[in-house]
Amino acid sequence: MHNLRSVDVAVPRDALAAFTGVSGSGKSSLAFGTLYAEAQQRYLESVAPYARRLLQQVGAPDADAITGLPPAVALSQRRAAPSARSSVGTIALLSNSLRMLMSRAGAYPPGAARLDSDAFSPNTAAGACPGCEGMGEVLDATERSMVPDPSLSIREGAVACWPGGWMGKNLREILESLGYDVDAPWRDLPQDARDWILFTDEQPVVTVHPVREAHRIQRPYQGTFSSAKRLVMKAYAASKSEARRDKAARFLTKSPCPECGGHRLRAEALAVTFAGRTMPQLASLPLSELADLLDPYAREGEGASGVLAADVVARIRVLERLGLGYLSVGRPAPTLSAGELQRLRLGTQLRSGLFGVVYVLDEPSAGLHPADTEALMEVLTGLKESGNSVFLVEHDMDVVRRADWVVDVGPGAGSRGGRVLYSGPVDGLAEAEESATRPYLFSRKGGRTRGRAPSGWLKLRGVRRNNLRDLDADVPLGAFTALTGVSGAGKTSLLRELAGGGEGVDRVVEVDQRPIGRTPRSNPATYTGMFDAVRKLFASTDRARELGYGAGRFSFNVDGGRCATCQGEGVVSVELLFLPSSYAPCPECKGARYNPDTLQVAYAGRNIAQVLEMTVEEAAGFFSDVPAAARPLRALAEVGVGYLRLGQPATELSGGEAQRIKLASELQRARRGHTLYLLDEPTTGLHPQDRDLLAERLHELVDGGATVVVAEHDMDVAAGADHVIDLGPGGGDAGGTIVAQGTPREVAESATGRTGPFLRGHL
Repeated sequence: MHNLRSVDVAVPRDALAAFTGVSGSGKSSLAFGTLYAEAQQRYLESVAPYARRLLQQVGAPDADAITGLPPAVALSQRRAAPSARSSVGTIALLSNSLRMLMSRAGAYPPGAARLDSDAFSPNTAAGACPGCEGMGEVLDATERSMVPDPSLSIREGAVACWPGGWMGKNLREILESLGYDVDAPWRDLPQDARDWILFTDEQPVVTVHPVREAHRIQRPYQGTFSSAKRLVMKAYAASKSEARRDKAARFLTKSPCPECGGHRLRAEALAVTFAGRTMPQLASLPLSELADLLDPYAREGEGASGVLAADVVARIRVLERLGLGYLSVGRPAPTLSAGELQRLRLGTQLRSGLFGVVYVLDEPSAGLHPADTEALMEVLTGLKESGNSVFLVEHDMDVVRRADWVVDVGPGAGSRGGRVLYSGPVDGLAEAEESATRPYLFSRKGGRTRGRAPSGWLKLRGVRRNNLRDLDADVPLGAFTALTGVSGAGKTSLLRELAGGGEGVDRVVEVDQRPIGRTPRSNPATYTGMFDAVRKLFASTDRARELGYGAGRFSFNVDGGRCATCQGEGVVSVELLFLPSSYAPCPECKGARYNPDTLQVAYAGRNIAQVLEMTVEEAAGFFSDVPAAARPLRALAEVGVGYLRLGQPATELSGGEAQRIKLASELQRARRGHTLYLLDEPTTGLHPQDRDLLAERLHELVDGGATVVVAEHDMDVAAGADHVIDLGPGGGDAGGTIVAQGTPREVAESATGRTGPFLRGHL
């Protein structure tokens, strides 16, 4: 399985077992790809073939024997972005009970008919506002958005949203034929002319007499005009090109739906209240506040209001134990971190009361402040004491220390890993000399503080964003600053505010965890620009020149060199009647992405498909004498993603991996002026060894004159910072203020805030 080779391991049942190792060592392949996959396969054998097609399946593990395995439940860090219609309430199963509560126990206007629970959901035809289809906002194209510079003429490109090339020229020539002045500044055109060009529903067909160069044929043609808004809306709604959709989105504005006021529901549903609040008002409350509001009704325990309120309150109390009380029912799922999503799903499992199963969790502590980790451990221990086995893939050493058993995989990543170095009680790992985990588990050395003096200050005054209210903050320039605080304290909101820059900052670089692309065609090689150098390298070979191949021949995104059957994807969708739709290697190219003619060309004995299968570390050695390829590969290795394949699809990358690839792409660029780097939890998903490697790269940026600000839960990173700003004291409405700031030692000694006691142990 992946890089696992002939692994034999025994893990006790009814225990809390931690799987450790550097990123890419094979621990997830062992826990999820082998143990959970085998448990699912055994379950599916008992399910009717027709029902199997309705279940999401993972591949069967390549194992000789797995014995003593009970049923398993996997809670992984899902990499696919959740739907914009999904929310905290839908994930945590709170929305159904709230809608039932409004339907059965809500206060209706006099004479109003009782509504079904679906009428309180923006995701159903019965409840969605017809004006925005339940999205709460509408997209529109305005004159300002489509014509950003009214001093330009139409010929000079005033209508910025027009397509380029021949089509844009065609639209201009049609307007000339219709008598419009295309050389006058846009602002000087009559308003009715500007409105017609931008917004008309008419599509006149006009005979155009183009003016061409003297040597070109000048034949008249019939041209059809479409308004700028029509073209933008069509490109955004119907284009299959991600680039075209992104370009169209730049000329659209979002605004609250005028029909529902942004509340997403029909008017009849918005007229119903419970405890004096409408459904959107209840959904906007922090979970802890919602539970307190419903608690009196839950204690009554009678009638629909008592039963349904009790269910909502009980579910929320579980989520509070997981440190999620600051979230609201209506918060959109795409705004949640991977750790928050996983803990929400864990909360639903705690309510299920299962017994005798294996829970396989992927870094449940990701995105958690150390104070919240304590509550998480209580929950996990409760699962174990209820008669279950808990297997964790984990990088947090404080969590690993409290496990009953540890399975350490390594010693390195990729081909240098894949071996079980130790399996046994935690204390025994001290004898595993090859383990990269051992020194961090048994030594509590803290981060090294550089003690840099600020070169200036970036001053924010009266900041109001989310839960930040009239916040004043001073961030040192030319230094490394860590923003700390519990989840929901306001760290990310402060980062977003810093993105506006200020005096002394020439450039702002936000390195976030959003995907590097929405399709499998995006990968580390293409994103960093390294693949351009590789394609040119292949095109320069004698064989490529002999065949007349240019660099474009080695792109899997265009016709010519790619496989015609899978269009360069390497996989095809397989539709089966009694099994779920799945992807299989392309039968024509066998997953290589290219056609046989292209694969004839080799560089140093490898064809282009084999290069894409290399890991970053392998490729760094292979292309060591090619500077244009070696530079981005070195940057990728330095940020701890050397185990990734060059052609690994963006859809398979975690948020942390995507963020580090973006950082690598930035590190290889020439630096000009004073740059402010903003990173949101950059060490999420990293083994302590990889974390130290990444932190060193960030400190090198500061040594080079830049400013780095990170929102971070890792206390070793905070201990190594020059300046710490601790927000809190709690999350949501209980946060949003600076409770302590200064050097790491000053914050550690502060009596306010929840970070100090934990930071103290890492200095």
